[in-house]
Amino acid sequence: MPKRSSAIDHLPAVVQVHLSALGENLAIARKRRRESMKDWAQRIGVSEPTLARMERGDPSVAMGVYATALWLIARDAQLPALAAPEQDLGALEEAVRVALRRSVRKRPTIEERLAGMTSSRPAVGKKP
Repeated sequence: MPKRSSAIDHLPAVVQVHLSALGENLAIARKRRRESMKDWAQRIGVSEPTLARMERGDPSVAMGVYATALWLIARDAQLPALAAPEQDLGALEEAVRVALRRSVRKRPTIEERLAGMTSSRPAVGKKP
């Protein structure tokens, strides 16, 4: 038997909730199509127990199994959009923070501005 991944032991609760909802939705899709577990499992290429685990949202079921089930119901085209760079708000926010740090210059104080004005102007009555 394969070793259990430690990632499964550290699975955030919200991810498990989402996997359970996905599995339940896939089970509903199968039932609405009046497919038996045996037929659906054969079409996906897994055993019936694995299909049952997927429909419960078991995180140890390979992502390929979930993806193939999505393909059977013509929903696999949305998979790339799940991690599309333009939808990665965390990375976009970080890019904005970095850009702001680079573009923010310290404004000179009034004293610095006045000192800069007097040093760059010739004195009245004197030629440069």
